[in-house]
Amino acid sequence: MARERDLLSTEIVNRGIESSGPNAGSLTFSVRVRRRLPDFLQSVNLKYVRLGYHYLINHAIYLATIPVLVLVFSAEVGSLSREELWRKLTVLAFFGVLVFTLSVYFMSRPRSIYLVDFACYKPHDDLKVTKDQFIDMARRTGKFDEASLEFQKRILHSSGIGDETYIPKSIMAQENCATMKEGRAEASMVMFGALDELFEKTRIRPKDVGVLVVNCSIFNPTPSLSAMIINHYKMRGNILSYNLGGMGCSAGIIAMDLARDMLQANPNSYAVVVSTEMVGYNWYSGKDRSMLIPNCFFRMGCSAILMSNRRRDYTRSKYRLEHIVRTHKGADDRSFRCIYQEEDEEKHKGLKVSIDLVEIGGEALKANITTLGPLVLPFSEQLLFFATLAWGYLFGNNRKKHKLAFEHFCVHAASKTVLDELQRNLELSDENVEASRMALHRFGNTSSSSIWYELAYLEAKEKVRRGDRVWQLSFGSGFKCNSVVWKAMRRVKKPARNPWLDCLDRYPFQA
Repeated sequence: MARERDLLSTEIVNRGIESSGPNAGSLTFSVRVRRRLPDFLQSVNLKYVRLGYHYLINHAIYLATIPVLVLVFSAEVGSLSREELWRKLTVLAFFGVLVFTLSVYFMSRPRSIYLVDFACYKPHDDLKVTKDQFIDMARRTGKFDEASLEFQKRILHSSGIGDETYIPKSIMAQENCATMKEGRAEASMVMFGALDELFEKTRIRPKDVGVLVVNCSIFNPTPSLSAMIINHYKMRGNILSYNLGGMGCSAGIIAMDLARDMLQANPNSYAVVVSTEMVGYNWYSGKDRSMLIPNCFFRMGCSAILMSNRRRDYTRSKYRLEHIVRTHKGADDRSFRCIYQEEDEEKHKGLKVSIDLVEIGGEALKANITTLGPLVLPFSEQLLFFATLAWGYLFGNNRKKHKLAFEHFCVHAASKTVLDELQRNLELSDENVEASRMALHRFGNTSSSSIWYELAYLEAKEKVRRGDRVWQLSFGSGFKCNSVVWKAMRRVKKPARNPWLDCLDRYPFQA
């Protein structure tokens, strides 16, 4: 009743002087009551009107054809005997169940996710630095004492890193390089460089991208790196953007996992994943040796990949996503602190690396392979895989069978020591780890993007053929070990743009 009263309004109307009747010569008035229409824009019921309209539009073809089919079926039923009617209804029911079952199967199965193409940023030659130049420039900054310089020199010469890696110019300045300004400048250089190449190679517009995932462990400004990309390329307003931070060198595969989930939930979409790390912002200028190690290994780099769930991209895509397996050992305190960002005694911020890193990485790798093995091995090899696991558990002789499942390996190029240990534990050949060792030598440890520089090496050498399976394996703080498996859709010819083209004739080198 109160709502009805709110819709009513009253008005007193002066009707003037009556000219006749008992009230002739006197003023007369009347009360006019009006009922307003409800405010449909504010009405909850309008939601159902919209839903009904969308339902009508989306199902118009069914609403138009069903009455016609009913009429045809009724006319057909009228001319049939009871036995013929029963036989036709049985056949119709069978086909109805078959169509329903097939529809449920195809609608519930995961969509295929394709890797259309990827790009790796190659910095300008004026940022290239040799190992000796690195030490000389570090000495000129005045930030390190001789003991720290000598320690870094020993690490560099046993690191597996070559003389053509890249560092930002801000590192070797006497001023503080870990500023927001320098971090944004480096981020803009590497991210936009990789994305420009990706959009050129794939011939898609930035506005076509529906999902954007950026991962960078150390540098996380406000607005985010993903917002920087959206602003630079003027991407659409309803893009699903994510920014992952603090997840270390394995974050690239985590970003791909998130992009895959988004593509499964959003049909007919493109997803771009950008993986990078800001070297200058993570630079350490103190004396703690465990925190000087990252200075010697981390170098500039960035990768950008385009993923798609569009069926029309089947023919032009390079790879199809097969499996992603993630392992997290963060519940263990020793694993959690083996790579830890903190300040030293003199309040210099840096990344501390534990001496237990290789051992902890081996434990995480074992857990990851145990999950991945049954997914990628043939059934006969799965039985052998579980048998060897049981034998290794009982007698400590666990032979590896994963090499039967992959043709190519892209293992995160963290350092020569880590690659040596992985090659020994996984029983990989020199050819299996060639891409990782060459990427470490040419570009250094580029963090989460290193596995893409390795795949770029395999493509430049034209080693990837149709049906080949590629295993990308990465490690990161936390401690995490993540795997992704791709299957080549076609033979990959040498790309026109590739970071290895200018030096391919020098690799593989003989150490």
